[in-house]
Amino acid sequence: MSALPVTSSATRNTRPQVNLTVLRSELLSPHMVRIVAGGPGFSDYANNDYVDRYVKIVFPQHGVDYEQPLDLWAIRENMPREQWPHTRTYTIRWVDLEAQELAIDFVVHGDEGLAGPWAAAAKPGDSLIFTGPGGGYNPSPDADWYLFAGDDAAIPAIAACVEALSPDARGTVYLEVDSEADILPISAPQGVELHWLLRKGTPAGSSDLLLDALRNTDWQPGRVDVFAHGERGYMKGLREIFFVQRGLERSQVSLSGYWAQGRVEEVFQAEKKLPVGQI
Repeated sequence: MSALPVTSSATRNTRPQVNLTVLRSELLSPHMVRIVAGGPGFSDYANNDYVDRYVKIVFPQHGVDYEQPLDLWAIRENMPREQWPHTRTYTIRWVDLEAQELAIDFVVHGDEGLAGPWAAAAKPGDSLIFTGPGGGYNPSPDADWYLFAGDDAAIPAIAACVEALSPDARGTVYLEVDSEADILPISAPQGVELHWLLRKGTPAGSSDLLLDALRNTDWQPGRVDVFAHGERGYMKGLREIFFVQRGLERSQVSLSGYWAQGRVEEVFQAEKKLPVGQI
């Protein structure tokens, strides 16, 4: 589904552009590729204090002649919108400031999408251009326990959050993937239980596994801090569970639709700004 590149309230100052070089790629599972990038441009990267850091990766459109080196903000000021590069939002899995490199994990389903095929074909020396990072979540230090839930697209963010918990943290994690081959190692504290839900061929966004697991999970005593991200339909269902079934306060829940079944990001992001698309 084609769409115009999305507009944004971000600016050159709030979301600076960073030009990195692909250093290596790693096939983590049949559907997940890790790109590690660095190079001289890493000096322009400004880390933030959020555990869930995300960037907007820039993908130039084929057939459009861009002045080099590519300057996204100059393009948006001087070129018609239909010629702007596309962007895709991705979580930074980890940052190594000493080595001056970072990793971003991409879900890959063959030729589907824009970022996945790029990541599957990326090789050392390729450019990785993004703006950011942004962020908005850190595990609450006042929580008695933590609950994380998401599908394949949320694995990098949830893994980063879980690995940032204190060693004595308690919690439960539900991650939905296709098969056992897609289960990835996550360094969770001893008191945090990991549950992998297997779709076994059911397309992502079409399963009830995640919703059923959250409806029936054992609810631990005390105040919970929730991080639930993934497909938009899942998030609407989880909103009902968290706010109606469990009566949680909004401040206890980070709930976000990362993607929507049948939508490219431009369409999905535009819909999110409408009342019907609000999570």
